[in-house]
Amino acid sequence: MDGARVDFALNLTVMDGLGVRGEAVDQELSTPDDASALAAAVHSPLATASAPWTQSDALGQGSQGADPVGETGFWPDFNPELELLTSRAWVEIDAAQLRENLRLLQARLSPDTEIWAVVKANAYGHGACLVAPIALAAGAKGLCVATLSEGIELRQAGLQAPILVLGALNTWAELQQAMAARLEVSLTRAEQIPLMRQVARWAGRPVPVHVNVDTGMTRLGIPWQEAAAVWGQICRIPELEGCSLFSHFATADEPDSPVMAQQEARFAQVVEQIRQAGDPLPPLHLDNSAGALTHLHYSRVRLGLALYGLSPAPHLQVPGLRPILRLKARLTHIQTVPAHTGVSYGHCYITSRPSRIATLAIGYADGIPRRLSGWLRGWVRGGLIQQVGTITMDQCMWDVTERPDTQVGDVVELLGPHLASAGFSIQDWADQLGTISYELLCGLSARLPRVLVNVLGEAG
Repeated sequence: MDGARVDFALNLTVMDGLGVRGEAVDQELSTPDDASALAAAVHSPLATASAPWTQSDALGQGSQGADPVGETGFWPDFNPELELLTSRAWVEIDAAQLRENLRLLQARLSPDTEIWAVVKANAYGHGACLVAPIALAAGAKGLCVATLSEGIELRQAGLQAPILVLGALNTWAELQQAMAARLEVSLTRAEQIPLMRQVARWAGRPVPVHVNVDTGMTRLGIPWQEAAAVWGQICRIPELEGCSLFSHFATADEPDSPVMAQQEARFAQVVEQIRQAGDPLPPLHLDNSAGALTHLHYSRVRLGLALYGLSPAPHLQVPGLRPILRLKARLTHIQTVPAHTGVSYGHCYITSRPSRIATLAIGYADGIPRRLSGWLRGWVRGGLIQQVGTITMDQCMWDVTERPDTQVGDVVELLGPHLASAGFSIQDWADQLGTISYELLCGLSARLPRVLVNVLGEAG
């Protein structure tokens, strides 16, 4: 590729809601050639467009870029699969910004601290099979998922890095499948040990175990008072391979939290008891994103929300950290209606003037909360527009009266830099709804294709 084109190129890898259908890599990414290799390896037979298109070429402003046949008769770069995938609504993931976020976070840690990328819940709605290989190539040493199926999906995508299942696996079938997929499992209660030993004998190799210590979350884990003894037991069982000791903060996003200090002290006490017993110390990890931004660390941190460019709390801002996700949809219909016309279910919105009402092909089944009806804003053709009427399952309506140039096919940004600067970021959505950004991101529907953009470019 011409070097002058690299920074502006758009190499697209498209993932449907069920994951990438193809292979992935997890090597270190350091050069444009490495980036090209990554772009080639993370692919989907559903749609891959690796030609050096600009973003406006590939995802043009609606009708300006939607029709491949114009006055010249043919658009040589036309990709019908890409055209179909972006004909309705989709999520874009900025690969370059993800790499930059990881670089910024690593710079805040000690050089020998490992980052494990938390890609559970489809990488917080971002697309685990797209995010994971980029994070690994940019320096993450392992991956964390919540469920067995999430780990298997990543293995099926071709990833070879360590994958830790954070959730409890309590049955023979679960542990057997975890071993078959070469996943690493969490020990959340001592009663799991006999079953793990049986599975290890079946597999012919030790079960890789990470001991979850409950220091105050009261969710999963060995009680902290018993954890050192359980670790000692694991060290003497040949069927188990002790991989790490970890816990999870309950209040890391609160400034000067006494609960967090108590959890730190309890974890440190467990570590000291292991030292005094003469047992080998494994890698230790206590910090999530919020914890990693507040204090000194053990040898490993688990980063989720911060990796995706969002702050876990207002007081935990990192300069340069930016969201990697953009949510977009296309206008499919525009009509002019007279004053006093009801719009959408229940006619909760009545036009006060002759109006141009546009229909956008996205709704609450895609993850746009119905309770944002009438509050939501979008960005199209250089300006804001307001959503009107009740958001429906698959569509929602917008007042484009003040934007007479708006056309069917135009792309509306619903989450992205334009909306964030106007006070309509995912955090603003969460504040409006009285919830957290995590919930809204995880709620982005599987039917929204995840599209990887800016693979060869730079952040910013």
